[in-house]
Amino acid sequence: MSEKLFEVKIAGSFAAAHNLKCFRGKCENLHGHNWKIEVVLRGKSLDKGGILVDFGEMKAATREVLEELDHKYLNELPFFSQNNPSSENIARFIFERLSEKFNNENSRLHSVSAWESPDACATYMES
Repeated sequence: MSEKLFEVKIAGSFAAAHNLKCFRGKCENLHGHNWKIEVVLRGKSLDKGGILVDFGEMKAATREVLEELDHKYLNELPFFSQNNPSSENIARFIFERLSEKFNNENSRLHSVSAWESPDACATYMES
């Protein structure tokens, strides 16, 4: 029998520049994106008000993390000096920052997706 879960999702965005290392193509050159970020939390039960997690809390925490990235040259940030600033690693960076705030007995961070364009995204999640 499958487990029944609630899922909530919010979206945010940031603009930044980067260049990919060890990549053969135009993306090795300095360029930028307007990333759209999707954050998904899942949980088994709702609170007394019928809510899994407050959207306002999710948005505020996500905005705080995205501020670290917004209008920055990602390659110069400590995390990305060690990890190529790919959409995959951007999703991972945001996931790791948010998981500190959203993993509890009622809900847990399920995934973060980083859309670098309207038709291309990378998602990070832990099993």
